[in-house]
Amino acid sequence: MVPEEDEHRFGFDLLDSTKIIPEELVPVQRVGKLTLNRNPDNFFAETEQSAFHVGHVVPGIDFTNDPLLQGRLFSYTDTQLIRLGGPNFQEIPINRPIAPVHNNQRDGFMRQTINRGRVSYEPNTLEGGYPKQATEAQGGFTSYPDPTGPSKTRGRSRSFFDHFSQARMFYNSQSEPEKKHIIDAFSFELGKVETVAIQKRMVGILTQVDRSLAASVAEALGVPVPEEPEYPMNHNVPADGNLDDYQPVNAEPPVPHSEALSMQNTVKNTIATRKIAVLAADGVEEATFSAMKATLEDGGAMVEVIAPRHGSVRSSNGSEISVKYSFLTSSSVLYDAVYVAGGSESVATLASMPDAIHFVNEAYRHCKAIAAEADARPLLERTSFGSDLRSNAGLVGVFMEADRGQLASRFKEGIAGHRYWEREKTRKVPA
Repeated sequence: MVPEEDEHRFGFDLLDSTKIIPEELVPVQRVGKLTLNRNPDNFFAETEQSAFHVGHVVPGIDFTNDPLLQGRLFSYTDTQLIRLGGPNFQEIPINRPIAPVHNNQRDGFMRQTINRGRVSYEPNTLEGGYPKQATEAQGGFTSYPDPTGPSKTRGRSRSFFDHFSQARMFYNSQSEPEKKHIIDAFSFELGKVETVAIQKRMVGILTQVDRSLAASVAEALGVPVPEEPEYPMNHNVPADGNLDDYQPVNAEPPVPHSEALSMQNTVKNTIATRKIAVLAADGVEEATFSAMKATLEDGGAMVEVIAPRHGSVRSSNGSEISVKYSFLTSSSVLYDAVYVAGGSESVATLASMPDAIHFVNEAYRHCKAIAAEADARPLLERTSFGSDLRSNAGLVGVFMEADRGQLASRFKEGIAGHRYWEREKTRKVPA
């Protein structure tokens, strides 16, 4: 609604709304008069920046079923995003409403409002749920009956309130190491939540997926496992909706588990598309490096050299080998496996570099296949698993063979296996 004292700002008066809307459909107030009486003072500021949208309606007006209109309701926002260069175009002066708007949109490109408070989402509990949606009685948007068609319903099928059966099936489909990863992930993220009440509420929600999952996360957080989750579980309810109608339903998944959802339980028999990091420095032995590279690439893998510096490294016979990344610009998490190339000079350089040792340690911690030429042993002995290597304890997924053909074959087979989950039993390397 535009007050009369603001009419001069826009150069028009508002039309009597009862002339275009039947009086019985005007819910709260009339909208005034609209009279076009002048040209823009600044064409760009008042015309080019105007963001019209067919979804901007006053109370009492609703949308027809016209397909073109329905498409424009969706597309006009995208049109203004592109035309005006980004979001928050509704805060440009020509588009800004006279009445202040309170919502959870904040920050970002072209944002003008200075928001206060801890939250930027709704529903919330930290700010008492505010700002809340406006109800119909408060002038909030609602659909009106269409005399030419069936009643409109804004709602979802009850199947949309099955929030847990898919999560339950996914969790039950994981191997024990993978379940441990999920527990660690929840413990890590919820451990950073400062409000204990929210931690407890989330643990209660996890009980609807799996009580053992909830118990493990609760132990890590130092909170109890509730007998029942806090009510309501779902606070995301329309302004005029009934809270009970929007609570989750308890449904069982169509199948209890699926091996296809687990990394460990699926069949793996190829190294195609896998990325292999080759650690090398000046003095690397070219013959063994080239043979390993050819074997891996023949299997469809991608091989990239990681070295102390960019550019290239000089091999033991004087040739140059191109380097993809340095230790400063790459990380083991970007690769599926690691190969430490031979050459005493190259190995000595790498063994003296904490970054190279960390690269191998992290790959080991993440259960990846690791191969090293026999003369690269000094580097592996400086890693966290080096003591097991020296005691011949039999490390899974770490390949060192005097027979270079056998080393390449075993490494290729190890990469195809993807991960060595047995290493999850002991965690010597933080990663």
